[in-house]
Amino acid sequence: MSTLHTRLRKAGIVILGGGLATAMASTVSTAAEDSTPREIQQVSTDETTSLVMVDAPTVEERNEVIALGLDATEHATERGIAVVLHGAADAQRLREAGYTWRVKVRDLEAQAKANRKADRAYAASVEESPLPSGRTAYRTYDDYVADLALLAEQYPALTKPLTLENETVLGEEIRGLEISTRADTVKDGKPVFLLMGAHHAREWPSAEHTIEFGFDLLESYADGEARARAILADSRVVIVPVVNVDGFKISRDAAPLGDFSRFDYEMKRKNCAISTFTSPAFLGGTCADNPAGRLRGTDLNRNYPGFWGGGGASTSWSSDTFRGDSPGSEPESDAVRKFISERAVTVMISNHTFSNLVLRPPAIAATGKAPDEPQLKTLGDSMAAANQYTSQASYQLYDTSGSTEDWSYWITGGLGYTFEIGTEGFHPDYESGVVAEYLGLEPAAGAGEGGNQESYYRAAEAALDPALHSQITGTAPTKHTITVRKHHVSPTSPVIQPDGSIGQPLLYEDTLSSEYVSTGGAFTIDVNPSTRPLVAGRYGRLPEADPQAPATLTNPAGVPAVGASEFTTFEVQGLPDADNGYAVVSISWPTVDAEAQDWDFFVIGPDGEAVGSGATLANPEVIRIPDPVAGTYTIEANNYAGGTAEHDWSGEVSFESPDPPIDTGIKEAWLVSCADKRGDVINTREVIVDRGQAVDIGNACRPLKQ
Repeated sequence: MSTLHTRLRKAGIVILGGGLATAMASTVSTAAEDSTPREIQQVSTDETTSLVMVDAPTVEERNEVIALGLDATEHATERGIAVVLHGAADAQRLREAGYTWRVKVRDLEAQAKANRKADRAYAASVEESPLPSGRTAYRTYDDYVADLALLAEQYPALTKPLTLENETVLGEEIRGLEISTRADTVKDGKPVFLLMGAHHAREWPSAEHTIEFGFDLLESYADGEARARAILADSRVVIVPVVNVDGFKISRDAAPLGDFSRFDYEMKRKNCAISTFTSPAFLGGTCADNPAGRLRGTDLNRNYPGFWGGGGASTSWSSDTFRGDSPGSEPESDAVRKFISERAVTVMISNHTFSNLVLRPPAIAATGKAPDEPQLKTLGDSMAAANQYTSQASYQLYDTSGSTEDWSYWITGGLGYTFEIGTEGFHPDYESGVVAEYLGLEPAAGAGEGGNQESYYRAAEAALDPALHSQITGTAPTKHTITVRKHHVSPTSPVIQPDGSIGQPLLYEDTLSSEYVSTGGAFTIDVNPSTRPLVAGRYGRLPEADPQAPATLTNPAGVPAVGASEFTTFEVQGLPDADNGYAVVSISWPTVDAEAQDWDFFVIGPDGEAVGSGATLANPEVIRIPDPVAGTYTIEANNYAGGTAEHDWSGEVSFESPDPPIDTGIKEAWLVSCADKRGDVINTREVIVDRGQAVDIGNACRPLKQ
């Protein structure tokens, strides 16, 4: 029985027939079932809105909190997930589901007012900030447009203004800037580092960090700094500060209510799309003034086709995580997808707020580890060393489907990441949320380590590292065009239906291509691997030694009082003595009533950080720790309810070998063609190239035999 089943039974809620899926579906309203969805009913203006950390120490529990349909943020830790409570009704819903929580911010409206007061004070106290642009306050959308134009005007040889192919729902252009030597020569074969912000409208720092890196690179290049010069000579950096233009403009221009009510447009997250499931009562008005308020729209970071339709996204049009009516349905997410498909984007970062996280694929646990997990983790850890964020796979927090990098990585092979910037608030005060986080100044976690400025530099350097992507080399006559192209069909997740049932995956198509115009002679075209990670396999490793022998855990003398804890330790060996793919802690206790006697357990690693927990109503509690490093681990045993000498715990830690790699043996090829000056194709061939490999195809334009 799942944890949520147990919690709901404890609360007196009976689940019939469809079980957990039905229980989850009951939290999601659709237009066909209820003309006033629960998300709209919950958001009021007559009660204090609070930010709480819900005690949910397992991935399963965090997924279940999200499925309750509350206003869950993207801030989560090993101990729980942050949720916005819009008054007593939300609190009661959590309580009935059996969850407890700690209040992080008692009054979000008061916090928002304090942040704006701090912003005014900071802007008045300094003529310019230490940021590359000198900016002292959050930009409006017009400010972004003006700054992109300013950079293009000041550095004409190093920049090319960019407009993505699609306009937004409301007809706005999505603007960016390409930065490189000979920037106008797009068909140059260089690898691309793509940095984006504001998929979510209210996450203002994500856009600020993105444009500041553009200022940074260009000013550093002009100052003769070798690092910036090397990056721009050998790669192309593309910044798109605001992806969700419609939503951002509404959020940034709105009256600052700060109460998270449905008419608090400053807290708008989604774009301005109107779902076909929206009931007539909520169809009227404009995106900035309508009956559904800020809840109109689609979450762009749940709309990409990669694993669309799975867990961690809502089927309800009024939810802040609404996935959209179909995979890739939104013009904004489709615009990003088209751009990535037409360039060799070898590294991509999508900036968000908040949580101090560097997240890598996969975003759904059932997907399995990415075949490029070592490379993804190494780069993620390197970037996190500069900003002092936590580097981890996205699924380790909770499942998410339809995210940017879960499409871009699995389909194109480019390494993709999400940055969750800052510790608290979607747009905290400017000095801490932008200046300090970008530059690595107090009070940011990365103070003294370089901050996100250094993290982005490391990402840009990784984008041009041929060990992390692929290359095709050869020769071609002047003004002949080499095209590298492939087309494929991929499945979404099995699609969760509004009633909670699971449907079949949907299929979607992608065409990936990039072009190089020869200057005559030898060429190098940087590309991603020809085989999609989606079909290549999954990461694993062969053991280099046997796993460690199991060990019995020592229970300290006595029993702590209810609510108190006791501690014990165990040792994990490393090579050459043992190769442990997993440490498995299993702890049980005698009980007559699972609700009357309950222990919770938390495992702390040798570095003092939490590595796992068992705090459900299960008995035994089982905690699996992947790839445990050698050293001393500490277990905190908390007497949650009714632990006595008669109901004391006992347990052991066992060890398992690592999961072996899965290699499907499938190889996909790039179709490489050469067209002459007239555009006539004179040679076509298939090229298979793996990550870190360069394939020389010789004369790419040798005419095919008749």
